[in-house]
Amino acid sequence: MELTKYICHRMPERSFFIKDHQFPVCARCTGFYTGLAVFLVWNHFFKFNYNINVLIISMALMIPVAIDGFTQYFGPRESTNTLRFITGFIGGIGLIIFLKIVIRGILNVLL
Repeated sequence: MELTKYICHRMPERSFFIKDHQFPVCARCTGFYTGLAVFLVWNHFFKFNYNINVLIISMALMIPVAIDGFTQYFGPRESTNTLRFITGFIGGIGLIIFLKIVIRGILNVLL
């Protein structure tokens, strides 16, 4: 858990616990990493074309996590761990799609 302090705040009230053991990352980061992993496994079996429409969809998938995070941070409301996980999961899928498109674009230019 020592290494995860550099990638997540790990606040106990914003983290999941199993049998009194805190997850190494918060609920939102758990959602992000779960979304990334689920999409990568799904994408291994089901391929699709990455194009500008998919890029726009990937950015739209990251909006809920941004809204949840900013509205919580600036104080209008307090989020729940379930909502943090769900928005993180959706954002993780959007992020991995976005990164795949950007990295492929960079590699196409360089190679």
